Amino acid sequence: MAKSPAAGQGRGVGDIDPIRLAHLNAGGGATTTLTESLAVDFAAVMRATLPDLGEAAAVLDGAATLGITKRMALAAGLILERLGPGAVERLAESPSDTLRGWACFVIGQGAYDSLAQRLRAIRPFADDGHFGVREWSWLALRPHIAADPQAAIAALVPWTAEPSDNVRRFACEATRPRGVWCAHIAALKKAPEQGLPILEPLRADAARYVQDSVGNWLNDAGKDQPAWLRALCDRWRAESPEASTLRICARASRSLDQTA
Repeated sequence: MAKSPAAGQGRGVGDIDPIRLAHLNAGGGATTTLTESLAVDFAAVMRATLPDLGEAAAVLDGAATLGITKRMALAAGLILERLGPGAVERLAESPSDTLRGWACFVIGQGAYDSLAQRLRAIRPFADDGHFGVREWSWLALRPHIAADPQAAIAALVPWTAEPSDNVRRFACEATRPRGVWCAHIAALKKAPEQGLPILEPLRADAARYVQDSVGNWLNDAGKDQPAWLRALCDRWRAESPEASTLRICARASRSLDQTA
């Protein structure tokens, strides 16, 4: 079997080797940078990997100016409509992180009896080896989490004890009050203490990947509730003076001067 083309080292979309980009657009492998992820032609990938969708990919041709999250959701909607929820298994087997990301959004848009069921379906993608798929996993479920944050927090508390750094990080990242590329959660901006059942078990997590997420969660909260954040960090530093906790609190406090 021929080796996949090596990832380009350029910094912009225009610097990606054309052979490398063609390989990605054929669904033959995974992106290695955010730049590559943004450069992938969704319509080309869909035509190459899901020919049974017919000309549904033409919808993606006309959506090139949309943000990537909207295009991911649009592609997933086409897949769900034409192939049904069973397409998740097919997409999950792809070497392309784009297709595995579409699987996340199919789960996000599919019909489930409960948020707990939806979380069980997304868990393998939350623990995916690709950084992009892990982001799509929580972004795809964010609308459901934002709709009922208390139920989401209760369902995700057990995830904070999982051995996988990726799964623990999902529990935190998915519930951030503000987050990135997603709608804010007003209830958590107003009362961030509701997130403590997830945050407390992670306050001394050994994984920097998790530490960064906890710090970012708290930084979000501090933009609306700075006094709460200061009090929490003071307590955590006193109760858990480990290096990991101190790092989390430093990251959490980086925007406090702007709110003083």
